[in-house]
Amino acid sequence: MSTPAASIVLVSHEMGRELPRTLRSLAAPYQTGLPRDALEIIVIDNGSRQPPDDGAAAGLDADIRFLRQPRPTSSPVAAINAGLAVARGALVGVWIDGARLASPGLVAACLAAARLHPRPVIATLNYQLGPSLQFDSARHGYDQAAEDHLLASIDWPADGYRLFNVATCELRAGPAGPMLESNALFLPRALWDELGGYDAAFVEPGGGVVNPDTYLRACALPGVQQIRILGEGTFHQIHGGLSTSTPASAMAVLQAGSRLYLQRRGRPLRSMRDPGWLFDARQGACLATTPGA
Repeated sequence: MSTPAASIVLVSHEMGRELPRTLRSLAAPYQTGLPRDALEIIVIDNGSRQPPDDGAAAGLDADIRFLRQPRPTSSPVAAINAGLAVARGALVGVWIDGARLASPGLVAACLAAARLHPRPVIATLNYQLGPSLQFDSARHGYDQAAEDHLLASIDWPADGYRLFNVATCELRAGPAGPMLESNALFLPRALWDELGGYDAAFVEPGGGVVNPDTYLRACALPGVQQIRILGEGTFHQIHGGLSTSTPASAMAVLQAGSRLYLQRRGRPLRSMRDPGWLFDARQGACLATTPGA
């Protein structure tokens, strides 16, 4: 069996509607610029009542493995680390939330960016489907049915780049602005080992702020270069997540997570203000940047 160029570790929990779409967005022919054997997808189910199986990938041309976390908890951290342990790719991306669609050139762009530096930390940008961030749009009637209609209105998946027309970026100050996390964070295999994966201390439901913690710890490793990907991204499907359901729940998750982060790290949780390099996926080159204010 050949070694894939990239692996994606994707956590699933009660995503019977969302996961098949996510997998479709990672398979050929939707994902472009990749040889057939370049990507493996590892789906780690973290305690779904009906865990996904090959049926979720029916008809897809992709190397997909379905695994079950034997002792699922409310935190996805153990599931993520189990997936990292079996990932074979030289470059490994982690999706803590498996309900996100990819844009068509996402994986190819991350592989191209990884070739620019020996120790790259590759951060893709987060978007949320709908007219505004979902904790807000849900108050005004945006739900799964509305989202199904929205995706049908752009004839998804015929042209995945139309997702940008019906989504809201989580970075309010633009791609070079302060950034708290990346849902699709890619590191070389050796850097994941050096980082020690996701920190098992984050046992809160949903992992609390473990995703920001992982991004910040990765950017703090010696000699690394953060590279943010422009022109590609991941797009969150609404599914009742803790941080996207209501303004109150989003604020509660962030406040509780920030308190625990301060206890564990001895410093406040703050966004990454230095954008690193900005890799324009359409041009295949980095743009000149200056650190965020």
